[in-house]
Amino acid sequence: MSRPTKITAMHVKDIRFPTSLEKDGSDAMHTAPDHSVAYVILETDGDLQGTGTTFTCGRGTEIVCFAADTMKNRVVGRRLDDIFNNFGAYWHEITCDSQFRWIGPEKGVTHLATAAVVNALWDLWAKMEGKPLWKMLVDMEPEKLVNCLDFSYIEDVLTKDEAVAMLKKKDATKDKREAEMLKTGYPIYTTSCGWLGYSDEKITKLATEAMSQGFSRFKMKVGKDLQDDIRRAAIFRKCVDANQVWGVQDAIDWMTALAPYKPLWIEEPTSPDDILGHAAIAKALNPLGIGVATGEMCQNRVMFKQFLQANALQFCQIDACRLGGVNEVLTVILMAAKFNVPVCPHAGGVGLCELVQHYSFFDYIRCSGSLENRMTEFADHLHKEMCAPVKVRDGHYMPPQAPGFLVGIVPDVQKAYEYPDGSAWLDLFEKGLFKRDHDHEDN
Repeated sequence: MSRPTKITAMHVKDIRFPTSLEKDGSDAMHTAPDHSVAYVILETDGDLQGTGTTFTCGRGTEIVCFAADTMKNRVVGRRLDDIFNNFGAYWHEITCDSQFRWIGPEKGVTHLATAAVVNALWDLWAKMEGKPLWKMLVDMEPEKLVNCLDFSYIEDVLTKDEAVAMLKKKDATKDKREAEMLKTGYPIYTTSCGWLGYSDEKITKLATEAMSQGFSRFKMKVGKDLQDDIRRAAIFRKCVDANQVWGVQDAIDWMTALAPYKPLWIEEPTSPDDILGHAAIAKALNPLGIGVATGEMCQNRVMFKQFLQANALQFCQIDACRLGGVNEVLTVILMAAKFNVPVCPHAGGVGLCELVQHYSFFDYIRCSGSLENRMTEFADHLHKEMCAPVKVRDGHYMPPQAPGFLVGIVPDVQKAYEYPDGSAWLDLFEKGLFKRDHDHEDN
């Protein structure tokens, strides 16, 4: 197999799945999402391709795809050695384009697009090394890994030298933790039982099945009706997810009512941008033994820095696609390790489980060295569509062995679900289940 030296082409696809039909992924804010991705494919002058995604909820995916496509001029034609030997500088270059940056900066659509492109680059690099991404990151020299990161705006909390020292300190014992992960895997919790649109009967059935498979941690979606939430909390309890639906005082009052069910955390209780609001909620709920978890919609490392500084989160929920790809996620993992805040990645949508498992293995083996109050999300749908679906055993992610990061979506699935002309979508249009403009919201 010939080793690629440069990127020769980049393709972007809009791939959507009609999950709203069964209410998969439904919560108080997103009542009928269609789990989707902006899907980037990087071709090279060798035999390898890189694939990367950004997760979306249906409408709007075409906007992210357009934004990713505009980045071609900073990707196609580039030599891979020039990118990977100074990845931190390259990441800064593509996120600080003097014109493109204006419609971010480092947030929103442009950052979602950045994630898809950057994740594809890391997928390609890991394939070149013949390793799954987590293993490549675990094996990388501290100085080389840190050179991949952009410390702009966060050096008041974490410097490059500190990051190198943190990695070196844990490296003496990392082999033991790697062997542990290969044997037992990383603990996970499941969201698949608790989508807000599910009936009590379906919740009970799915929770019972999950427990028989080794799951002991569950996330319950809340925020639409308090009495309904109390009834559902009696069915199962562990983590609670409000998905941004409350104001600050609403969150405090609602969670006080749910406190007898002893949830471990309340997730995204208010606007994801309200750092001080999260801090107020965290302070009020601390005496009740309830933590605050957030980060799924946190847009960049600077916001995470402030959440950590303000003690506004007790569980750091990095997302593999909301931030600007691997480079930025790693800076947040390192900051969280410095603050001794557990990293519990978000992974509710298509491809996210396949992505975030790498971060959890890296975090435990290389950064935190602890499993206390640490777990990663798992949602049991849209895995058979992946070329290398996650492997779960007794409520744990087992380390993937296939070289790469995402690895990819099955080609036939790409063809069927590419929006709007894939065969699966044409069939849905013909049956009248969706309109051509994808108007299927909140039914």
